[in-house]
Amino acid sequence: MSSNSFAYTEQSGGGETAELGQEATSTISPSGAFGLFSSDLKKNEDLKQMLESNKDSAKLDAMKRIVGMIAKGKNASELFPAVVKNVASKNIEIKKLVYVYLVRYAEEQQDLALLSISTFQRALKDPNQLIRASALRVLSSIRVPIIVPIMMLAIKEASADLSPYVRKNAAHAIQKLYSLDPEQKEMLIEVIEKLLKDKSTLVAGSVVMAFEEVCPDRIDLIHKNYRKLCNLLVDVEEWGQVVIIHMLTRYARTQFVSPWKEDDGLEDNEKNFYESDDELKEKPEDRKKPYTMDPDHRLLIRNTKPLLQSRNAAVVMAVAQLYWHISPKSEAGIIAKSLVRLLRSNREVQYIVLQNIATMSIQRKGMFEPYLKSFYVRSTDPTMIKTLKLEILTNLANEANISTLLREFQTYVKSQDKQFAAATIQTIGRCATNISEVTDTCLNGLVCLLSNRDEIVVAESVVVIKKLLQMQPVQHGEIIKHMAKLLDSITVPVARASILWLIGENCERVPKIAPDVLRKMAKSFTSEDDLVKLQILNLGAKLYLTNSKQTKLLTQYILNLGKYDQNYDIRDRTRFIRQLIVPNEKSGALSKYAKKIFLAQKPAPLLESPFKDRDHFQLGTLSHTLNIKASGYLELSNWPEVAPDPSVRNVEVIELAKEWTPTGKAKKENPAKKFYSESEEEEESSDSSSSDSESESGSESGEGGGSEEEEDSSEDSSEGSSSEEESESGDESEAENKRMATRNSKNKGKSDTEDGKKKNEKSKTSGSSDADSSSIESSSDSESESESEYESRKTTKEIGKQIKQDRNLLTKDVSLLDLDDFNPVSTPVVLPTPALSPSLIADLEGLNLSTSSSVISVGTPVFVPGKTHVLLHRMSGKGLAANYFFPRQPCIFGDKMVSVQITLNNTSDRKIENIHIGEKKLPIGMQMHVFHPIDSLEPEGSITVSMGIDFCDSTQTASFQLCTKDDCFNVSIQPPIGELLLPVTMSEKDFKKEQGMLTGMNETSAVIIAAPQNFTPSMVLQKVVNVANVGVVPSGQDNIHRFAAKTVHSGSLMLVTVELKEGSTAQLIINTEKTVIGSVLLRELKPVLSQG
Repeated sequence: MSSNSFAYTEQSGGGETAELGQEATSTISPSGAFGLFSSDLKKNEDLKQMLESNKDSAKLDAMKRIVGMIAKGKNASELFPAVVKNVASKNIEIKKLVYVYLVRYAEEQQDLALLSISTFQRALKDPNQLIRASALRVLSSIRVPIIVPIMMLAIKEASADLSPYVRKNAAHAIQKLYSLDPEQKEMLIEVIEKLLKDKSTLVAGSVVMAFEEVCPDRIDLIHKNYRKLCNLLVDVEEWGQVVIIHMLTRYARTQFVSPWKEDDGLEDNEKNFYESDDELKEKPEDRKKPYTMDPDHRLLIRNTKPLLQSRNAAVVMAVAQLYWHISPKSEAGIIAKSLVRLLRSNREVQYIVLQNIATMSIQRKGMFEPYLKSFYVRSTDPTMIKTLKLEILTNLANEANISTLLREFQTYVKSQDKQFAAATIQTIGRCATNISEVTDTCLNGLVCLLSNRDEIVVAESVVVIKKLLQMQPVQHGEIIKHMAKLLDSITVPVARASILWLIGENCERVPKIAPDVLRKMAKSFTSEDDLVKLQILNLGAKLYLTNSKQTKLLTQYILNLGKYDQNYDIRDRTRFIRQLIVPNEKSGALSKYAKKIFLAQKPAPLLESPFKDRDHFQLGTLSHTLNIKASGYLELSNWPEVAPDPSVRNVEVIELAKEWTPTGKAKKENPAKKFYSESEEEEESSDSSSSDSESESGSESGEGGGSEEEEDSSEDSSEGSSSEEESESGDESEAENKRMATRNSKNKGKSDTEDGKKKNEKSKTSGSSDADSSSIESSSDSESESESEYESRKTTKEIGKQIKQDRNLLTKDVSLLDLDDFNPVSTPVVLPTPALSPSLIADLEGLNLSTSSSVISVGTPVFVPGKTHVLLHRMSGKGLAANYFFPRQPCIFGDKMVSVQITLNNTSDRKIENIHIGEKKLPIGMQMHVFHPIDSLEPEGSITVSMGIDFCDSTQTASFQLCTKDDCFNVSIQPPIGELLLPVTMSEKDFKKEQGMLTGMNETSAVIIAAPQNFTPSMVLQKVVNVANVGVVPSGQDNIHRFAAKTVHSGSLMLVTVELKEGSTAQLIINTEKTVIGSVLLRELKPVLSQG
């Protein structure tokens, strides 16, 4: 390495010294590793010669070395003239490096940079888009006020460039110019307004960033572009998505009314949006809630939902804050799963995400309760992550899970990280104050910690116990006595001061101990910490007022010591106390009230979360992280009382088509327009039930190439948004139309006669729209294409409607907010092109993108012997014994409930009367339908009753009281994961199709090793159905066993595949949206399938 060492010395042979900050190295060939960065004067001369060479290779090598010098922080400014000459080089690689150099030194060498302005202006018209963009970037990086007009002109020209990459750089340059000269704001706003109309996804993020920097208050610029931005959002690059989502969050808070007004009616409101106008007219008395969500509000919420699965943590965080701030509270819960997923990222991401979860969990505990274990602390977590997880666990603590959490906290207290152990003790204290049922348990646990060897743990425990005892001091005299004994061993000042304060406050309850403590403290007064001295003085004053006979002399001694203390606080406190408690002729009126002043009842401290006041900052922002308003922070406005006029977001479709669309595309838009107008006429004329099923079908299967058009079709603004969506489809839709045209030409012979019949049938209702489209279209090919496409979509729609009516029950089970309803937004669906193909129904099934296929239905369970669980033992129940089991039948009390049968036995020799369910302690969202009270149960008698429990697709315990006439017994039912399912019947084809839509994060798998005799079809079936209530799916392959079920509460599919491999191994695969349930089921099935 010696030959490569850097020496900042004079060069031998030459009289020149190396310039400060530049390295002088031994002579190494230019291609050598360190020759690349050599920069002494001799080498610089060499670089100048290379830059003036006629060979591009030499120039490129020189530029690489110069950029290398810049990267190492060396000064290469003296090469500026030689570099600038090469700005006009025809070699793109050289040009790029020259631009990198100029961006770095243009501001320092302003005079020389100005000389190259003309070259950049010429480069702005270069045929290569990369050169045009680079020239604009360099031009905007020259921070010279004199060239502002030239920059302004360049930005205007670039904003109209044919290349979206150049327009993107124009948007970046706007922000740079604005920071250089804010007076250009009005002209820049004009450019921003123009670029906001741009349909390229490459430009969208950059121009919104420019908008946020230059004129964030000009909301009027967003109105016309709102729907376009919502629709483009999925395809914009990641950092552009973050900027757009934050801007649209602010926009939504100013343009829509609050969806939080009526929490109870949110689900109904959601239905209101999807139901037709006719249905609303028919049932006005059922609509108690006045709130209906604006379709544009729904559009934003729906189009951001797929981004929760983004690989970029910032995008997920942006969508999460959008849902938190603008979505109905009933829908905000979906962000929890995505945020918990981010906790697998690096520690910096974890820190930000946990901070936001801490704020959310204060207001809405239920969102994160299912993911409680995700917040358990790992030994590898840094302290900052540990304390945040503790904060969240405290916020989520309730009566149901506190016992689990306290066991977890016991482990944390033993941690080697003392700061974390202390924080855990504070957490235990907060749990004790928040949940009164465990206050005594926590207090006893903290008292046990007082015997810990670690001083910090003991000190923190004392401080927390002091706060807890303030709440109920009467009951805990023994604890105070125990703490008084610890004064001899505890040395931490805060802990000693806390013990003295407690003894002083309760000196009348411990009359024998308090004077002795004061005696000991008087001995060590001079060596104590200032904090402890102040409490000794307070203790002396309190004892003087309550027990002056024993402590009068002691107190006077302590006051004399304090009078001459080095600390002026202690001297002042001493004088104050002496005048107040020791009466003399100078004493004022206050001395009469000394007892009331010193021994007044103190209010108990309020232990609150440090994140309580952060919710006024927008989540995911720097201000929220720092808990102070950062510069550039834009506050979220309050919801308006009355929504502003929604028509401002409507766009004139015809003008847009003329301005933006080539004539070829205009021809293809007209059939689509005719299609939508036709669907609107149908909706107006149809009855309410068919309208409802049609709108649901449209929203789920995405007919017509976009999910929002069908859903918005009953709204006033439908025509604008749907046509705009059609015009924005760009190259993808054009390519798709070409493919469809090719297929149409092949099937033309078959479908001509059927087309003719259909045209005659429809001529009465759609004559005007047919005439319009035929007058606009000039080519007979395009006409036949549009007709066949239209007819196939029309027929598709009618049959789809019929299927939906036949299976109305299944459709209701499907949540309209499931992730699958977004597939049409991100991926256009290619519709079947033959007008009346014989396999039209099969094609229709392929179009259905809902979570439940039309041929999936609840099946009968496979018979297995019922497993009985003990609910109440006869010893605990004073003769009453109770057992429960899951009969695996649909519950008669509600379609979302799990059926539970309870067998009650009277094992005593007396009659048990009035057996009933008492108080219920259920987690949030869980519901229970109880059995009717049993009047009496004879000795040795037995009775079986049925109950229904909605476990909300979780294995949380349902706790309640089983009561008799004389007693109440606390019992609980915890369902095995397999009993939360209902078996479904489906074909192998449907199974594979649904499985294909539930991949990625929705798939969990494991490899099983067992003896081959354990993998016979009957053994696999028996083992799987014993664990879970699933239905068997017919399989065409002997080595693959498939099972299907759906969750009782949400109806989400649960697909189980056991694929036998060679030898004694098999792969177990579970596909489901409910990944938590899927992973738990995998854990339970794996050992069962492995064992013999």
